[in-house]
Amino acid sequence: MPPCPFANLPATYPSLSPPPLLSPSPAEPFREPVDWKALGLFDYPQIIKKPMDLGEVKANLESGMYKSLEEAVSAVRLIWDNCMKYNADGSDFYNLAQNLSKKFEEKFAKLEKDLNAAAEKDGKGSKGGASKGGSASEPSLEDKRIFAKNLYKISKEDLGKVIVELDTKCPAALTKNSSEDEVEINVDMISSVVFAEVSSFAKGAAGGNTGRTKKKGSAGSKRKSSS
Repeated sequence: MPPCPFANLPATYPSLSPPPLLSPSPAEPFREPVDWKALGLFDYPQIIKKPMDLGEVKANLESGMYKSLEEAVSAVRLIWDNCMKYNADGSDFYNLAQNLSKKFEEKFAKLEKDLNAAAEKDGKGSKGGASKGGSASEPSLEDKRIFAKNLYKISKEDLGKVIVELDTKCPAALTKNSSEDEVEINVDMISSVVFAEVSSFAKGAAGGNTGRTKKKGSAGSKRKSSS
């Protein structure tokens, strides 16, 4: 079995290993896939296009499926997002997912801060600490809005390239709707490194295009026919 991708992380960051991220007892309902048939939730597959649960995240971690920390984090975020998307705002499950999401983000923010600090120490030999080993700063809301705006302007071919890039490097950011032959891009779930790449590409492509008004979207998502 391939090693867990976090196996080589410094021992000083034990909280990066899978168990602490999956351990809170309130997360029990999220450890296994939603058994929508047994629960009679027959609209679940129509609303939730990309199911995810903590058990699958753990299995993917252990099998080495995730190539980066960002991919694993995006998968965990998808769990909370799915729950809040399906359940009504203010319901017990909605509130539970919202609280777990908040706690997870607080933990991850601390982990990311520690990792960045470690990366700076490792690169102290280079003047000015220019490189952080492929890390990138978290995109701002304005960055996301500009990226979404550029997606309107680029050609179908270039938009297809963006989708292929995301599907390869950050699949959790895509929701595929086969019935409507569309793909939805969730900008909030794109890792900072991948966002920097696709945002730069979209900016360059938009500069040579007069405009594209094919599909509606927002700062958080963009839909495009996949055919």
